[in-house]
Amino acid sequence: MKILITGANGMLAKEVREKFAEGNELTLTDVKDLDITNEKNVFEFITNLKPEWIINCAAFTAVDKAEECYDLADKINGDGPTNLAKAAKAAGSKLVHISTDYVFGGDLSLDKDYKEDDPKKPVTVYGKTKLHGEEGITKNLDEYYIFRTAWLYGIGGNNFVKTMTKLGTTHDEINVVCDQHGSPTYAKDLTEIIYQAINKKIPFGIYNATNEGYTTWYDFTKEILAEQNIKCKVNPVTTEQYIEMMKVTQAKRPYNSQMSKEKLKSVGINVPEWKDGLKRYLEEAKQNEE
Repeated sequence: MKILITGANGMLAKEVREKFAEGNELTLTDVKDLDITNEKNVFEFITNLKPEWIINCAAFTAVDKAEECYDLADKINGDGPTNLAKAAKAAGSKLVHISTDYVFGGDLSLDKDYKEDDPKKPVTVYGKTKLHGEEGITKNLDEYYIFRTAWLYGIGGNNFVKTMTKLGTTHDEINVVCDQHGSPTYAKDLTEIIYQAINKKIPFGIYNATNEGYTTWYDFTKEILAEQNIKCKVNPVTTEQYIEMMKVTQAKRPYNSQMSKEKLKSVGINVPEWKDGLKRYLEEAKQNEE
């Protein structure tokens, strides 16, 4: 298959590149090669290349910074995917796009999880711009997969697991938020979901795509440290307490990021449990250090 991967130097894209390398013809672009916010350039590039698949890993993911950079975030997260969808339609290409739990309100009761067609009511700039991108795709293209993920971490670059590991080894105790609920998601597992979807030719549409099971940042941290036998006291704090203690200003975080994977599983996609994903990530990270 001829596959175009945008945002090709990012954490998720590196996993995608590795997974799809064998037996496929990959074209890798970053902003210097293809600015997805430039509709004319995107159209020319894709209609000339005519890839069978476009996997869009380009995104503005700085949630707090987005609050101050609405226009830029909206160009990348909203206009960019819309441009890709229009060009894909013209070129006869299919599109994979990564979205987020932030398109929901995040205030659902904890005894429930979000289904794909639940009402969208984003409260942050990040969430609003990512929803713009989703809508741009669904209005302009029929053959697409939109995978909504959350709490993503992986090899390469900074991530929550790496940060907590470092803090746990350099501090006697740390404070971690205990009132935000979701599913830690290993980038390699999200990549595997994308790979399975394409190869199994599951029905086009929108899917929630995180690791299975739910936890909090606090319990996730305890698991991260326990898996590595790191002795550090982890104190649970509320989001409000954390903001006050750290003297930070931040965009509103979802109280509930729990997303049901029943739709994915109903079409035969295997979704690993988050603790299993964490173990495999830590093993890979350790091997990379050796």
